This record gives sequence, structure tokens and C-alpha cells, in this order.
Amino acid sequence: MMIQALSISSPSLAASLRRREAASRKGLAKLSSPFLWTDSRISARMLWQIVNRLSRRQMRVRKMEIVDELGGQYEHTFNDVKLQIRNYFTFKAVRTVLHQLYEMNPSEYTWFYNYIATNRPGEGKRFLQALAKERQVLAERVMVTRLHLYAKWIKICDHEKIYKEISDENLELMRERLMETVIWPVDDDDNC
Repeated sequence: MMIQALSISSPSLAASLRRREAASRKGLAKLSSPFLWTDSRISARMLWQIVNRLSRRQMRVRKMEIVDELGGQYEHTFNDVKLQIRNYFTFKAVRTVLHQLYEMNPSEYTWFYNYIATNRPGEGKRFLQALAKERQVLAERVMVTRLHLYAKWIKICDHEKIYKEISDENLELMRERLMETVIWPVDDDDNC
């Protein structure tokens, strides 16, 4: 049903949807909830695979570049981190809007689903520019949702706690590595 309506570019996604439809036709118990990604809804994992599929291909094509940066310089601006955060919140906003459209407007959901399959929401600015050319109202909705999610994250985020978690994880990793590399003396009962 839904497989024919959607232009699916991923064979694994199509196979997954076919299995779900076959299971529902066989009369198997089907659990659903508005909080779960079910039936033809795109799951978070599948959406993430669609987003990152092209970036993995591009990574293989990229060649080594000589950069004039030396290790130990701490004048970083963290612009790359800011860009990743913006792109991630764009991705989260796209997922949220897609879920809302599934509940309220199935035809718009189908169009947006197909649009996401062909365009990469992981590149936030380009994705929103292209979406604004196609459907301005939908692009504005994603932008407002992105800003709302970021504001919510800022209120909830405890930076001290994150710092402590990073510090603790670093300590744990160093401890594990030390345990792997240390050669412990063996107690011989015969030599005593």
C-alpha cells in the first residue's frame, strides 16, 4: 500500500516496509502508539541512514590534504562544532515535523518524506534553502521547530554535568587502557 505511494531509494527500507505490510496482512498482532515510529513512518535510524548515506560516499572520495595547523594550538573558534550542532538540530526538527505531518496531513507527509529521501537534512542550511524554494511554509515550520528545540535543549542542558561526564569517561578509558597494558606479576606458590 504505502510502498507504492512512496518513492523509496533504499532497498533495505523497502524490504522492511514490505515485511511489515505482510505481517499486518497475516493477521499478526500489531501494536501501535503515537510515540512509536510504526508502519510507513520513517524510523529515526532509517532517517539517519538516509542523511549520512551521501556523506559516507563523499568521505571515501576525499583525499588527504595538507593543512597548516599544528597540534597544541588552542586558538580554536569551534565553528565546526557550532555547524554540527545547527545541522543536528535541523535534523531533529525535520524528524519532529515529519512526525507531526504523519499525524495531521498524510499527503504533505508523503511529499516531505520523498523530499527528505532525495535531499540531505544533515546539511542544515542547504537543506532549508532548497526546501524554502519548494515549500516556503514547510521550511519556516522546520526553522521554527529547530529554534524551539535548541531553546529547550539550552534550558535543560547542564554544562557542568556534561563536563563531569566527559571527564569521568576519559578517566574510565585511561583506566581500562592501563589495565590492558600493565603486566601483572604472577604469584608462584612453588617459589615461596
